[in-house]
Amino acid sequence: MQDYAIKVTSVHKTFKLPHERNRSIKSAFTQLFRSYGKPEAFVALDNISFEVKKGEFFGIVGRNGGGKSTLLKILAGIYQPTKGSVEVRGKLVPFIELGVGFNPELTGRENVFLNGALLGFSKKEMLRQYNNIVEFAELHDFMDQKLKNYSSGMQVRLAFSVAVIADADILLVDEVLAVGDADFQRKCFEHFKKLKREKKTVVFVSHDMAAVQQYCDRAMLIDKSKVVEIGKPDRIAMLYNKLFMDRSTDSRVASARASSVSGEERWGDGWAEWSDVKVLLGRGNERGEPVDIEIHASGRAKRDIDFPIFGFSIKNTELTQLVGTNTVRENKKVPPLKNGQSFSLVWRVPNVFNTGQYYVDCTIAHDQATTVSDRWPEAALFSVNRVDNNPYLIRTEANFEFRAT
Repeated sequence: MQDYAIKVTSVHKTFKLPHERNRSIKSAFTQLFRSYGKPEAFVALDNISFEVKKGEFFGIVGRNGGGKSTLLKILAGIYQPTKGSVEVRGKLVPFIELGVGFNPELTGRENVFLNGALLGFSKKEMLRQYNNIVEFAELHDFMDQKLKNYSSGMQVRLAFSVAVIADADILLVDEVLAVGDADFQRKCFEHFKKLKREKKTVVFVSHDMAAVQQYCDRAMLIDKSKVVEIGKPDRIAMLYNKLFMDRSTDSRVASARASSVSGEERWGDGWAEWSDVKVLLGRGNERGEPVDIEIHASGRAKRDIDFPIFGFSIKNTELTQLVGTNTVRENKKVPPLKNGQSFSLVWRVPNVFNTGQYYVDCTIAHDQATTVSDRWPEAALFSVNRVDNNPYLIRTEANFEFRAT
């Protein structure tokens, strides 16, 4: 059985860009008798292929102008591909440009019914759903005010609340939650989780890597009209952040980059830098006894950083990430770093690893984790020796209690 909701095969999209602009009726008439070269062809999408599984929360990320919105409009049927094919299995509702068709001179109440009609709902259906829409939007006191008096955030909340009542199998979401406040965004994502439990499919385009990492099952990075990579959200978020790094900003960081076991180079903007990473295990490890693992890392800041974020992860020799965290996830407040300031951190990890070798990846970030200062893959290597080894990736303690009944 085909278990995909969307299948995109070798999709190309090309736009023709004319170089002459008609600024008057006269110029439009006179240009009928003038010859110009062919319009320039702009390639918005170049050989895009991927599948979205049924019930999957699939992220699409990339820089502005990379082709994300064009792709979403092709999925929604707004654009037709120049070449290639798109197969959609199920009813699809796009949350691409919420509020299209809203009339600023009408009240919020009137716009709800207007927008519902555009989505294909009858007046009877809208009357039945009206209270649910208003409750979701949290705009009870504003429904009889004209839409032109709403803030942009209030308009998005109202439009989104109308859209969520649509009974769809697939939802296309294009950064529509960026305007809402944190509480409303949380409510929207809770709604998406509900849809996911109901095996609905969500395609989510965003520049918010934290949201992509938290909610998406898989993600795809598009850059310069092409697919760069499809994979786990953490990996795609790292590649996305890497696109914004100017590798010439700090020659010392650039000179320190070298190929790693994973093939990922050391990279970052150089505002702060790791200088040393060591792994310490107790003497019990030599006898195969489980001991805590201590990762000692030190570095130096090269610019002032108000909110530094430090992250660590451990992976095996097959490059499978096993455990990891950062100071934000652990709610650890880190003081600002000053230019020239040295720092050190210790990360203690219970030894949940079986016998084998393991790598430590270290990251320093700032700007709410959107900018990486120093990403050091395979910064350290350590070995674990256990007498209570098992065939699984992680060795956990388990207590069994048997009761005869």
